[in-house]
Amino acid sequence: MHNGYFQLVNYENGYGLKLYPADDMGDVLRVGEIAEYLDGYGIVYDRNKLEMLVMEEQETVYYLGSEPCPAYPESYVLDVAEDNMYATVRFIPPTEVGKRLTFDDFLRDLRLRNIVYGIQMGELQEHFQSEGLYCTDIVLAKGKEPTPGVDAGIEYYFNTETHRRPMVQEDGSVDYFTLTTINQCKKGDALARIIPEVPGIDGSDIFGKRLKAKEPKRITLKFGQNIGLSDDKRTIYTMVDGHVTLLEDKVFVSDVYVVKDVDVSTGNLDYQGSIQIDGNVTTNFEVKAGGNVLIDGLVEGAKIIAGGCITIGKGMNGAAGGMLKAGGDVMVKFLENARVVAGGFVHSGAILHSRVSAGTEVIVEGKRGLIVGGYVQAAKKIEAKSIGASMGATTILEVGVNPLIKTQYTRLQKNQADTMKTVQNAELILANFKEKLSKGAQFNESQLKYMKTVAGLVEEKSAELRELETRLDKMRRMMETQRQAEILVNNEMFPGTTIIIGDATKTIHTSYHYCKFVRDQGEVKMVSL
Repeated sequence: MHNGYFQLVNYENGYGLKLYPADDMGDVLRVGEIAEYLDGYGIVYDRNKLEMLVMEEQETVYYLGSEPCPAYPESYVLDVAEDNMYATVRFIPPTEVGKRLTFDDFLRDLRLRNIVYGIQMGELQEHFQSEGLYCTDIVLAKGKEPTPGVDAGIEYYFNTETHRRPMVQEDGSVDYFTLTTINQCKKGDALARIIPEVPGIDGSDIFGKRLKAKEPKRITLKFGQNIGLSDDKRTIYTMVDGHVTLLEDKVFVSDVYVVKDVDVSTGNLDYQGSIQIDGNVTTNFEVKAGGNVLIDGLVEGAKIIAGGCITIGKGMNGAAGGMLKAGGDVMVKFLENARVVAGGFVHSGAILHSRVSAGTEVIVEGKRGLIVGGYVQAAKKIEAKSIGASMGATTILEVGVNPLIKTQYTRLQKNQADTMKTVQNAELILANFKEKLSKGAQFNESQLKYMKTVAGLVEEKSAELRELETRLDKMRRMMETQRQAEILVNNEMFPGTTIIIGDATKTIHTSYHYCKFVRDQGEVKMVSL
């Protein structure tokens, strides 16, 4: 394959421009390139005639004059990319009586132009060792992009996922026993190791300018008590039996407190780590844990509070006084007459006449999978097989607003109303004072001091009102972004159920099957699954 090219040659008692057409695969002659060459040497020619000859794509000679053919040497044109990372060269043949450029002379020219890096010797030698690759873009030099370093990382040898759900068995039952969010560890177990950073490799442009590679990030292991560090400072291990957790990129190991039952033999429990209860929690007792609470048995009318997750294997009958409060998830076989507040999701096989609030989702599945009566809230989704009851038990479902945010919003609204009332009362006192003062009334020092206090109160409470309004506006925007929520019915929803999605409400008057409810254009609407 060769491109079309041109050459000044002896022709008819003078000289002319010989045009060599390209073969089937090559690029055709460029009129602009020929014109630039002729103009550079001050050779007179007819541009229109030249263009017509080039368009014919045939080997021909364009007569230029009766003078002898000039002895011009082989030349070239360089094209360097704007970022100086790439350059090409196009060689122009010498005239018929001119000299070819030598490889050494060309390399000397490159050095004078300061092109010193990434020169593509192979492709250049192909030109100089042959009859010449003329009017062809040849890769002259390539720069090297810097290779960025790879940041250091940490490999953990325990499960760092805190939101794990129980598994639904083939028969529809839910296994609450094999799942635990407690990562047990034995003395000497490795907990995590640093994966070292990989240094970057510097690059260069074709002029030899160093392009510095991005330095990788280093990392250190963060950990609490009961944890040792290896000699090379890259691995940590537990020095005690217990459980390991990851909180804000820091590894902690705590002993797990294990009891059989919580009753009169133990009293209330309050432990900074996690608590494992192999039996039941009886009525009126309280269990508080900074970590997780795992209960194999039944919870009666008790109070369970956990900074992490709560798992109850045999369910809870709160007897209208029981409560579960978790910073993470709550997983329980069934809930009846209970109050539940979870920062994460709530997963259960049945929820009966309970008040449940979840920071993310409420999922009710398994053999029964029903929600009957009570008030169930979730920020993103509520899903159940059956919702409500044919007997018309009042069941309210609300999604679209994080219950914790909604509670804070309601509290702030009350504070705003109370503060506004205080400001209004103080302003009324000041107005009466100013009116009496304008009518010439005299006030003693104590009364004037009191008025100054009232004026200061107005200023202070007005500032509080502005701050409250700012916080309320921020929370309103947060709640607005959470309204893309849904309620899924995997079997039947009975009449009498009330659905709230954001600021839209709908009371169900007929049965619905296999559908979901969403908020659309300010209304609660049903769509098929």
